[in-house]
This record gives sequence, C-alpha cells and structure tokens, in this order.
Amino acid sequence: MKHFTFFLVAVATMAGLVALIAAAPGHASGESAPAFVTEIPHGYRDWRWISSAHEAGNLNSLGAVLGNDVAIKAYRDGKLPFPDGTIIAALHYRYVPSEENNKVFGQAQSFVPGAPTNIQFMVKDTKKYAATGGWGFGHFADGKHGDAAFMKTASPATRRPKRPTLSLLTMYLDAGS
Repeated sequence: MKHFTFFLVAVATMAGLVALIAAAPGHASGESAPAFVTEIPHGYRDWRWISSAHEAGNLNSLGAVLGNDVAIKAYRDGKLPFPDGTIIAALHYRYVPSEENNKVFGQAQSFVPGAPTNIQFMVKDTKKYAATGGWGFGHFADGKHGDAAFMKTASPATRRPKRPTLSLLTMYLDAGS
C-alpha cells in the first residue's frame, strides 16, 4: 500500500506537466501509439537540473527533476507548447535523515536521498503520442517499466489537459547559470 500511495503522489507531481499539453489529433488512421514510454532514455543522468521536490507524510520522498537540452531551452525561452524532443525526468528517492550531518548540527535537521524508488519520464513526440497531446509517460521501478494495465490507470499522459502552463512539476528557476 505504501508503494502504491507513493506512486500516486509521484504521478500527481508529474500531472503538472500534463496541464500544458494541447489536444492533438490522432493519426490519419484514427489510431495512435500507446502513451507509454517503455525504454529509459539514454544519458538522462547527465541532463540539467530543473528543480527538486520533497513529498512529506507517508511518502518521505525526495525528487530531482532533470531536463534534456531541448527541455532546458524551452524552459529558458518560456516556449509553449514544448517542442518535440523535450524529455523531462523525475528521479525519486526515499527521504532519510543524515546521521553524519546531524551529529555536526547537534539535532535532527539534515535529510538526504536514500534508496531510489522510481524514475518517471515525460517525452514529447507529437506524432508518436498524438492521442495524449503529444506526450508519452514512463514509470520505471527496479529498471522495469510499468505494464500497460498499470500505466493506463496511473499515467497522467492518458488524460487531456485543461490549460497550458510552464509549471511542469515545479517552475524552472534560472539562477544565472
């Protein structure tokens, strides 16, 4: 139950991304590819940082949101809709106290990422994911992607957005770098 609850909150975090997607028509045949990303994009650990998140309560999760070069350029330029090739990753870890740091502080106030829980991806490809406004969603735990039944109930990419926004997961903060 804890893992399912954690996943639901993680999906809620990713749901902010869905709000920016404009409705897109399906393929000429009326069919489109499933909105599920089944392979982890190569090189995602080298992407640039967009933001961090902390989910409190029962989840106790820390997350790092990363974007590929296309995503970072779109954030910086304030470009909507996000262009094809945009990929945003959310890496989630357990939120644990740092005994080493807390010894220095003399109290429990420092927390660090613990064991990884899952990785999620949003991939913009208006042709491949036409049925979901051009976005595909991937959820990976232990290196394996969620099956189709799991993804249909959990994926924010299967829902149509209400209005576009740049507030994907959290706002991109440009600190002048």
